[in-house]
Amino acid sequence: MTLQETTMEDRLALLERRLASLEDEREIVQLLTTYGALADSGSSAEVAAIWTEDGVYDNDVISMTGRDQIFAMVESAAHQGYIARGCAHFNGPVSVHVDGDTAVAVSHSLMVLHEDGAFRINRATANHWQLRRTEEGWRATARVGRILDGNELAPLLLRTGALGQLPPDPAS
Repeated sequence: MTLQETTMEDRLALLERRLASLEDEREIVQLLTTYGALADSGSSAEVAAIWTEDGVYDNDVISMTGRDQIFAMVESAAHQGYIARGCAHFNGPVSVHVDGDTAVAVSHSLMVLHEDGAFRINRATANHWQLRRTEEGWRATARVGRILDGNELAPLLLRTGALGQLPPDPAS
C-alpha cells in the first residue's frame, strides 16, 4: 500500500505511534542522563527514584537492590567524600530500544575526580540498562556497569545494549 492509498485515519494513527515512540525514548534519555547531576548534588531520593522499588544497580564496586540501598549509597561516606572533594559523573550519550512497556538502553559513563587541583578520569564504564514503564513513568529495573579495563563483560554489555538485547549474566 502506498502513502496515497492510506486513509487519513491510518496516517494519523501511524503518526501517533511514531510520536509516542519518540516521547518514550526522550523520557528514558532524560531519566538516565539525570543520574550524574543528581548523584553529584547528593540528591539521594531522586537518584533512587530512577529505579523501580526492586531495581538493581550492579557495578564493579557494589551491587544494590531496591531504592533504599541506592539511596544509602548516595548518602554513604565514600560518595559524600567524592562530592566534598569535587566529582562529575557523566552518563551518555544514551542509545535506547523501546519494546512496548520495556526498554533496553546502553551508555558509557565517566567518573571524573578533582584531586590536587586537577581533574582526572577515575573510571570509564560500560552501562547496560533495562527499563519498564510504570505509573511513575519509565524507571530502571536494572543497571549493570563494568569498568572498561579489558574485562570480557564490559564489551558484551555495550554490544547487547546497542542491539537492544538483554545483557549476559554478570556472574558468568
